Formats: sequence, C-alpha cells, structure tokens
Amino acid sequence: MKPNPILEEAWKVKDALSREAGGDIARLCEQTRTWAATHPKTGHAIRSAHELREFFLHKETRTAVVAEDPPKTSIQ
Repeated sequence: MKPNPILEEAWKVKDALSREAGGDIARLCEQTRTWAATHPKTGHAIRSAHELREFFLHKETRTAVVAEDPPKTSIQ
C-alpha cells in the first residue's frame, strides 16, 4: 500500500488528542466543545463533505472541529 502523508498526519493528530483525553471519548468530546467555545471565530464544526470542501476553499479559515454527531440522512 502506498503511503499517504495526509492520512498519516491525521492519525498523528488523532492519537495526540486521544492521549490528551486519556483515551476517554466523552472527555475528548468535552475538550473539543470547550476549545470551540473559547475559539468562536476558528471553532467551526464540519458536518458534511460539502462543508469540508467549502472549508478548504476559504484560505482564511484553517481550524476545524469534528462534529460530535453525524448529519441526519435518510437511507433509501
């Protein structure tokens, strides 16, 4: 399998955040909410692929917070 530097960086960040939260997902979510509340101009939750594309199109915004709940979609 070919190395993917973007995924490798995402995994490093994920692992670092997990370590900070002691491996506790509830604590990780609380830390994320606290960070977003203290950084209102940069703490934007991305909830869909469309929002992710828009996020990367706007160069002035570079910080994201993963949404705790996935968007509600209907399964057909």
